[in-house]
Amino acid sequence: MVSHQTIGERDTVLTAEDLAALRENLNEQRLFRQEQLRQFAADSTTRADDRRGRADAAHIEVGVKLAASARMVLADVEAALARMNAGRYGICHLCRRPVERHRLLIVPQARYCGRCQQVREAGR
Repeated sequence: MVSHQTIGERDTVLTAEDLAALRENLNEQRLFRQEQLRQFAADSTTRADDRRGRADAAHIEVGVKLAASARMVLADVEAALARMNAGRYGICHLCRRPVERHRLLIVPQARYCGRCQQVREAGR
């Protein structure tokens, strides 16, 4: 875990306050995504009873894609919380360098530093 120790660049140091705020943010995201998935499940059950052609098919498709996206984000959030609990939060999965503080404050579930994320996206 990255904490009060200086690692080099000032932007890589996460304070105890940063970690507490990030944990709170991740917990809020987890609750939001769990509720979102519950709502999608309730909506899909209601729609299954009341199908009316193409408009509903399109609605169902959008709902399925939104639910898949919510499940992915939830998995990322839970993985970030697990890394926090294991003391490995804030370390890039590829280069093993610290993930930039500003990046984590924006995307607390980030697994990669900015440089490695760019490399991954360029490879797609």
